[in-house]
Amino acid sequence: MDSTRVTEQPTSFERPQTGVDPADPRGAFAHTPTPARAPGAGTLPVQGRPGGDVTVPATTAHSTPGTSEPGTSTPFGKGKDTVSDPAFEHSQPGAEQTAERETPRPRPAPEGIPVQPADEQDRPGVNADGQERRSGQSLPPGRPTPMRRDGDRLRFVGAATRRIARGIDLDEIVMGLCRATVPTFSDAILVYLRDPLPVGDERPTGPLVLRLRRTDRIPAERDTENGFLPAAQPEPNELDTVGAELCEVRPGSALAEVLRGVRPVFTDAPAARAALPELLGEGGEFGVPDGQRAILAPLRGRRRVIGAALFLRRPERMAFEPDDLLVAAQLATHSALGIDKAVLYGREAYIADELQRTMLPETLPRPTGVRLASRYLPAAETARVGGDWYDAIPLPGSRVALVVGDVMGHSMTSAAIMGQLLTTAQTLAGLDLPPQEVLHHLDEQAQRLGVDRMATCLYAVYDPVSHRITIANAGHPPPVLLHLGGRAEVLRVPAGAPIGVGGVDFEAVELDAPAGATLLLYTDGLVESRLRDVWTGIEQLREKLAAVAQLTGPDHPPPLEALCDEVLDMLGPGDRDDDIALLAARFDGIAPSDVAYWFLEPEDAAPGRARRLARRALQRWGLEELSDSVELLVSEVVTNAVRYASRPVTLRLLRTDVLRCEVGDDVPQLPRLRQARATDEGGRGLYLVNRMARRWGATRLSTGKVVWFELNRS
Repeated sequence: MDSTRVTEQPTSFERPQTGVDPADPRGAFAHTPTPARAPGAGTLPVQGRPGGDVTVPATTAHSTPGTSEPGTSTPFGKGKDTVSDPAFEHSQPGAEQTAERETPRPRPAPEGIPVQPADEQDRPGVNADGQERRSGQSLPPGRPTPMRRDGDRLRFVGAATRRIARGIDLDEIVMGLCRATVPTFSDAILVYLRDPLPVGDERPTGPLVLRLRRTDRIPAERDTENGFLPAAQPEPNELDTVGAELCEVRPGSALAEVLRGVRPVFTDAPAARAALPELLGEGGEFGVPDGQRAILAPLRGRRRVIGAALFLRRPERMAFEPDDLLVAAQLATHSALGIDKAVLYGREAYIADELQRTMLPETLPRPTGVRLASRYLPAAETARVGGDWYDAIPLPGSRVALVVGDVMGHSMTSAAIMGQLLTTAQTLAGLDLPPQEVLHHLDEQAQRLGVDRMATCLYAVYDPVSHRITIANAGHPPPVLLHLGGRAEVLRVPAGAPIGVGGVDFEAVELDAPAGATLLLYTDGLVESRLRDVWTGIEQLREKLAAVAQLTGPDHPPPLEALCDEVLDMLGPGDRDDDIALLAARFDGIAPSDVAYWFLEPEDAAPGRARRLARRALQRWGLEELSDSVELLVSEVVTNAVRYASRPVTLRLLRTDVLRCEVGDDVPQLPRLRQARATDEGGRGLYLVNRMARRWGATRLSTGKVVWFELNRS
């Protein structure tokens, strides 16, 4: 058969056969006559369709003059081949059948070969009395018409390649190859793949090692003692392993030569017969049938051999023919190219997933006076990449910056741009710039990245001491605030232009953030889809938050994690058109009674006054045991501040789960920890802070800096 004749067949060949049980996982059965066998010869049991009756074959056969006596069926490698009647494999025109035959044993037909939609009287090869003209034998009702070998092969190759092409990942492609070939083309198949599989143009450094990826054979209920060895009960969806698990292909070996040849070969060839022990392990070649009943087909990708497939037929089945090598070549080529593409796709999906995962914060911080929760849902689970992001950044003075954004697109480019904008936002937040200034600098950064780099962003700063929040918006959906009593409102924030437009001023608004309220920041994927516009989705979100708040009562806000889950439950089956980023902040605030704040003039008496003020505050809070440590550290930090400050120095103590002290001045230079020499009179203040404090740090502000430290309360 010319390889150019292997063409795609019409999809009508995939219609189910008449009279075939659709629940049969192997597809339809093509009923073909079986050769006569001698009494007592080993035969496979007659197999009926699942749930059907089993027909008992006749035990006596009459030989016709001029024909050979059938041999006895034996396990693979245990005896001679049986004499095969051409009608056993394919019905040929002109085949004379004069002997009485056994009841035919059903054999699975190639996937996608339908029963010809014709009457019994109009079928090719069927007489008016319902008998087959080629054999003179009556056809059972519902039996598919025997077809020519070339037509069967063409249909089989078309259906098999379509089944292989349906796979996306590696396992689906290998399973598609196995399910398409067993039992239509072969009774068993072993698929070996390179371990590890090379990706793209990378050059493997180690030796060529093949790993048995999957085996498939006719299920055990259709087997007898003459099946493949070992005859163990298969596990669900995974058949018994035949051969060695790993095989190292040595350079210059027989297996290496067969794989280098690329073309499928019969295993009765000397080179292939010598390669089988290396592939299957010691003694594995004895499980391979004699004659041309096994084909070894190398699997070659775009640049190199990536594996091998071994097709096997039973001794009682007709042997492979030379044209079957072309079929095996087609199966191997389509499978290898599919595996190559699946590996490339898997690597790209892995890179995209890692890029997206590393850009988003793994854990959220735990700033004072606010609790946080977040969710991220990609548009597609197969490629978790997009341009949506969220972040929470601690700021000086126990404040926290809340940011959520959305870059246009769902590609790796969008994820990369998102990462750059997120890093820029983190840097700008560290400078403690106002929200509108942060958006302005993000707009400039987006313009430097490209003219078409558009994004929306919402940046908010929450102050737990003043219970206020400052918000600036750049074309993003407005946030929703859920009050403690259960009322949900959409905050009136100026929309602004998206980031990347350029030349646009951004406006910030300052709003109340009462204790117990919950602020919800989100991207448009949560509220907008093909089924609803963005404002309809925002209204549905507001109603959903109000309904959830009613479940916990007016005095208790809903749990933050459960609230996020309930919000995502409002999405319907057709609402996942875009990525979704969700950031929820529960405002606890810091009570005024837990805050002590003073201004100190930059003079020599300031450190002593700071110690006295700190001692009084600790006595009022019942933390006298911390007085010595706090006085020492406050004195060192205030002394360093008043030495260089020209304006009043601020001192603030915060009592939360820890005791926090903050000292601010108008000098932008940050202090550095250094090791003082024995002869130095100063330089040991930060050394003491570093040794005694739980945590400490310094943050530059637009008006100077803040040096802070924390101590455990117990």
